[in-house]
Amino acid sequence: MHTSHRTQLFTESVIREMTRVAREHEAINLAQGFPDFPAPDLLKEAAASAIHSDINQYAITWGAKRLRDAVAVKYYDWYGMDVNPETEVTVTCGATEAMVSVMLAVVDPGEEVIVFEPFYENYDRDTLLCGAEPVYVPMWGREDLDLERLAAAFSDRTRAIVLNTPNNPTGRVASRRDLEGIAALCRQHDAYAITDEIYEHIYYEGEHVPMATQPGMRDRTITISGASKTFAVTGWRVGTIVAPPEATAAIRKVHDFLTVGAPAPLQEAVAVAMETLGPDYYADMARHYQARRDLLISGLQDAGFRCDPPEGSYYVLCDFSDLSDLPDDEFAVWLTAEHGVASVPGSSFFLDPSDGRRLVRFAFCKTEELLLEAVERLRAVRV
Repeated sequence: MHTSHRTQLFTESVIREMTRVAREHEAINLAQGFPDFPAPDLLKEAAASAIHSDINQYAITWGAKRLRDAVAVKYYDWYGMDVNPETEVTVTCGATEAMVSVMLAVVDPGEEVIVFEPFYENYDRDTLLCGAEPVYVPMWGREDLDLERLAAAFSDRTRAIVLNTPNNPTGRVASRRDLEGIAALCRQHDAYAITDEIYEHIYYEGEHVPMATQPGMRDRTITISGASKTFAVTGWRVGTIVAPPEATAAIRKVHDFLTVGAPAPLQEAVAVAMETLGPDYYADMARHYQARRDLLISGLQDAGFRCDPPEGSYYVLCDFSDLSDLPDDEFAVWLTAEHGVASVPGSSFFLDPSDGRRLVRFAFCKTEELLLEAVERLRAVRV
């Protein structure tokens, strides 16, 4: 039977595949980035209350008004951005749907989208689904972005650049210098900056600065975020998009015909959390993640992995060259089967698989007890 050409351009998600491998071997899953600890009680109670109040039917396609209002307030309180909840905010089924909705809304076939490498696997896949061409710019192993190399990647076909900060898989937090350089190139080439800021509240060094706050970027930045990571509810699928009105109108058309809308009672619950939880919640969350980061990094280094502490997000990309000569995909499966700890092969984050053959990614969004058990198992790798 015929299948479309676009589906032949990429494989299924390697991250989700490793979760299946972890389940097969009853391993500790440090591959997929979902927390294994409870969401805040306030959030769960608000969701239950919304369901018992019969908020069970379609919300407004582009998002329940209460949640859109809460998003607008958040962007003003945190970043000083004036956001119109009626014309600039769209609620989606997670940041994953948000990204593909944005791409389909603003990128045409034959255009180019710049993607930093290593990349979260959705970015180049979504570009390919649009019939556009990903243009890759390496960042791995660099303290600062090579702005000259980035400038050379722009062309008269560049429609957008995708920026993920804090970054998955590297944990890098974009500096103001990098943001200013990217912004200048977007203005010069009349390109969109599509920013994935889903880890915006999870950083340990530097600061999170939205691209939309850079001079001249408010009208050409599309900001994606959501509730999944901030509130430990990755299965709820509540994402957000903040974009200028013209782009928002196009995004809402695509979103409507992709998913109609995110779950109505869960939108109400996320709105309650955003209205109620103050700065202390976000500071405590970051502190707890930093403790988990330090625990896992120490264990990985003791086990013989080479890695640096990430500045943000909850992932660490490691070099296992001192432990094995296996390629990354075989090493990841071996580590899962023989030592009971699942990771993600590094090659899945690169255009050329050989660039990631000595790397694996671990997620530390787990309880400290589980991370301690994982570290104990990893120590046996070096023996």
